Amino acid sequence: MSKANTENACAVVLAGGQGKRMKSDLPKPMFEVLGTPMLDWVTDSCEEAGISDICVVTGFNHEIIEEHLSGKSYHTVFQPERMGTGHAVMMTLEWLKSRAEKNVLILNGDAPFIDKDTILGALALHEEKGNAVTVITAEIDDPFGYGRIIRNDSGITGIVEEKEASPDQKKIREINSGAYWFSVEKLIGALTEIKPNNSQGEYYLTDSIYILISKGFRADAYISANSDAVLGANDRKGLLLLNNSARFAIINKLMDEGVEFTCTDGVTIGKHVKIGRGTCIMQNVILKGSTEIGENCRIGMGCILEDTVVGANAVLNAVQANSAVVEDGAHIGPFVQLRPGSVIGKGVKIGDFVEVKNSVIGENTSISHLTYVGDSDVGSGVNFGCGVATANYDGEKKFRTVIGDNAFLGCNTNLVAPVKIGNAAYTGAGSTITGDVPDGALAVERGQTKIIEGFGCKKLKSRIEKNKK
Repeated sequence: MSKANTENACAVVLAGGQGKRMKSDLPKPMFEVLGTPMLDWVTDSCEEAGISDICVVTGFNHEIIEEHLSGKSYHTVFQPERMGTGHAVMMTLEWLKSRAEKNVLILNGDAPFIDKDTILGALALHEEKGNAVTVITAEIDDPFGYGRIIRNDSGITGIVEEKEASPDQKKIREINSGAYWFSVEKLIGALTEIKPNNSQGEYYLTDSIYILISKGFRADAYISANSDAVLGANDRKGLLLLNNSARFAIINKLMDEGVEFTCTDGVTIGKHVKIGRGTCIMQNVILKGSTEIGENCRIGMGCILEDTVVGANAVLNAVQANSAVVEDGAHIGPFVQLRPGSVIGKGVKIGDFVEVKNSVIGENTSISHLTYVGDSDVGSGVNFGCGVATANYDGEKKFRTVIGDNAFLGCNTNLVAPVKIGNAAYTGAGSTITGDVPDGALAVERGQTKIIEGFGCKKLKSRIEKNKK
């Protein structure tokens, strides 16, 4: 089969679905599979196939989709009434007329598993055979409820819906995915002839296939190797099935690439996540967005990483990180939060109940536990005692704290920014540091102890008497 020419291709994505059975005000294509809207799965596959000239047909609560797509160059058109798939494509007629010499791919925005190979394979067949329309199909074991593909020696003669199929036709396992390649010029002509002659009073896109066949144009079907290409979701149960299908597809692919899973319970990995071989993923781990994990890491229970880069040989346990970087060999957790802008250097150790925000932590630094590091530049080999906190916000502005190499911060040290702690400087436990500390110096900043005799007995008198009873 010849190579597909995507330079002469565009796509229309039907995203006007309301999804009443979802019982939500969110347009159906915006429901997420593995943390990514179904609509994005579809447009991403188009982009991966080399098709970026895309028109999205919106409908119910269209503002949500339009805002979601605002950063992309896609064209959008609004379908004011839901009058069938054919009517939805009719909304794009003006857009299509300026692309009359091209081929157009019609996709459903709530069928997320269409893939690059299927798109390109179907286009190659479409071009090679000179088809007016090429239906993307799949063969499944249980075709109940789907339209069956009727073939002859020269292509296909039509699509028979379940309720209209004969007993022999119901045995056919090749079904319509709802995705099509059309010659734009031929499609425009067919759209003008579609009539709402059905019980729903709607314009069906499948009628255009019969119209083209009746005019002597060639129609054919491409059988996708990906049987999941036909899957969509009409309700919450269907959405869960899509998530489970995608979840295990990604896990199986990663295992083939050398990633270990001790247990898949609660494991969710987004479609754009990358994981190096030799890494072990334990149960109850969620990896989202553009997260990348290097080789031979251990991602322990309870980790939630989003748009985070983790180097090789790192160990994370119950870590929540968003837009952070963790370099090679770091050991972090449990119960650690890395907020956006955090960079954790090589060999850093972070213990339990630590939060790092918009800070750079130098190599081999140790942040033991119960510590907050915000808006700070921390050198290498620094030791944080228990309960250290950077006071980086005065209610109006945020300031940075700078900590030099090999500094030692005593327990319960408060660093009131802007402040600089020098190389190999030391702070005494319980100090509140408000000024810079020179290299190699010890800073102790504590208030003088004042004893008021009898205060406790007087203040706690009623409590003491109550406890005696």
